[in-house]
Amino acid sequence: MRSIRRPVLAAAALTAVVALTATGCGPSGDNADAKPSQSAQDTTGGGEIKIPKDLQDKLKQHGINLDKWKNGEWKNWDKDKWLREAGQFINPVIKGFWNPDKIDHVKPPQDPSKPSDIAEDQGKTDPEPAAVTAQPVKTPYTSTAPGVGLLVFSTPEGESRCSATVVKDPAHPGKSNLVWTAAHCVHAGKNGGWYRNVMFVPNFNRTGKPVTQMKTTPFEDRVPAGKWWADDMATSQEWIKDGGAVPGVPMAPYDFALMHVKPEEGTGGKSLEEMAGGAYQVDFNAPAIGKIPSLTAQGYPAEAPFDGAVQESCTDKPTRLSLDAKKPTMYRIGCTMTGGSSGGPWFVKGPDGKPVLVSNMSMGPRPARWSAGPHLGPEAKSIFDAMSKKWASQS
Repeated sequence: MRSIRRPVLAAAALTAVVALTATGCGPSGDNADAKPSQSAQDTTGGGEIKIPKDLQDKLKQHGINLDKWKNGEWKNWDKDKWLREAGQFINPVIKGFWNPDKIDHVKPPQDPSKPSDIAEDQGKTDPEPAAVTAQPVKTPYTSTAPGVGLLVFSTPEGESRCSATVVKDPAHPGKSNLVWTAAHCVHAGKNGGWYRNVMFVPNFNRTGKPVTQMKTTPFEDRVPAGKWWADDMATSQEWIKDGGAVPGVPMAPYDFALMHVKPEEGTGGKSLEEMAGGAYQVDFNAPAIGKIPSLTAQGYPAEAPFDGAVQESCTDKPTRLSLDAKKPTMYRIGCTMTGGSSGGPWFVKGPDGKPVLVSNMSMGPRPARWSAGPHLGPEAKSIFDAMSKKWASQS
């Protein structure tokens, strides 16, 4: 098995800091023995993968072999041919590619790893917080955490998983199709580009059954609100330019991303927010970190001692972590969540007592003691506003 990224960070005397993404190593589950051409087939009987003409033209413009794309081949996908810039994201729906068994088997590795900030936080690092043991989120998630879910995707190193969240869209009140996650869950950074087969499962495993019982868990509990494929994606220019593995860790303050999604199957015209049962407001003007009394992180950690099936949470008073005095200061909390929790929401209580998203899980040390997430300021708001405006005319 390949290990997840294991960057070592000298700043603030931190070691073994990792992006909290769980990575598999190729086809698994029902397709464990499949060749690339088989694993990319439409397993529901729909035959050959159909890529719309406009997407075919886009691929050809970048010198990408259409057959290799359809067969899931990453060989020789160097930076020059890897779609990486804003507006280049392509993610055709491959119906049945992420069947429930395959989703369940996306495993972590055996050997696990003055821009936007507020002036009084800039360049400040507080003492390391005490570890806070993650606790299972109460079930059913459709009631206790509607809209929080599992994100799966394909990378050149294998299939991987993160966490993500439905967020409110001002252009479509009550009917949002927007999902928030971490940049490193969708884009490789400076040495690569957008990942593929990016698909979101809201309220995954809503009854919280352990992975050992997933085979016998009803489909409607494992995938209660359908499978939603990203059809548009945006992240920070800072991440695209300099993000990634070891050299990308200093870009963690810009480790956020937003996607627009569409359903794999028909939903009777219902939006993601309606199907998931909820969405969360994003606050791009949160108060100084020291003025936030409590912050809760949620997600699906998949490295030991967690199994990736159960949604977990950590609640702590946030402190400050500065990786570079010239970059935004990050939120940091005590938390033992591991790989797979990346991209999961970080909530504070809004004036009405409801959760408001102010950050997302980005990174932490190994072994897991604390976690850090970016402050969402002007850069994050700009990609959010642009995405909402772009899809405003869509029903």
